[in-house]
Amino acid sequence: MTDSSENATTPGSPLSGAANAAIDLAAEIAKETAGRNIPGLGELPVPDDTANLRLGPNLHDGLLALLPLVGVWRGEGQADSPIHGAFNFGQELIFAHNGHNYLSYESRQWKLDEEGNYDPSMEEIREKGFWRISEKDEIEFTCVNSLGAVEIFYGEPFNERAWQLESSSTMVTATGPEKLGPGKRLYGLMPTADLGWVDERLIDGEMKPYMSAELRRVIG
Repeated sequence: MTDSSENATTPGSPLSGAANAAIDLAAEIAKETAGRNIPGLGELPVPDDTANLRLGPNLHDGLLALLPLVGVWRGEGQADSPIHGAFNFGQELIFAHNGHNYLSYESRQWKLDEEGNYDPSMEEIREKGFWRISEKDEIEFTCVNSLGAVEIFYGEPFNERAWQLESSSTMVTATGPEKLGPGKRLYGLMPTADLGWVDERLIDGEMKPYMSAELRRVIG
């Protein structure tokens, strides 16, 4: 008798019976995304950033454990923030490289109304930063937030399809959010080939869901 748990999967875990379907789905998505890339001016003596592994410089060998993240991802998510309350948001997330031993990271989030349209009542939230990973697979993520916060995350690959991080240092400017506590993030590729991520924050002495989203690859 076979234990049904042998066929169970979790986000980011290797697929079992659904492996072929996932590969076929990724190939179908690639028909639309494989030829696209983020714009570059090409006027500098250094390579432009690329969010497409098929175009531009080769990915640095030190980043192979982060390779599946490279691309442009778009979708929607939910937030329950001590700063803005509960709301839905749209998001674009870019992981790019230029051949050097780091990934550049950029996130844009905008509030959605009840019909799923852009709601200008809240300013856009943006993040920029860099991901690095050591030879021991220790991830470093430096992140600057448009709300007025700077964070340093450390973590490691959860497996070949997921990455977990925990904030080690959170600094807030004089005009920044007073209630932004330390957090944990998990990024993972789902069986649908989408990228899911979750951010939990320390609120009133306990870790609580802060933001999460499911994003579809549009470039890469």
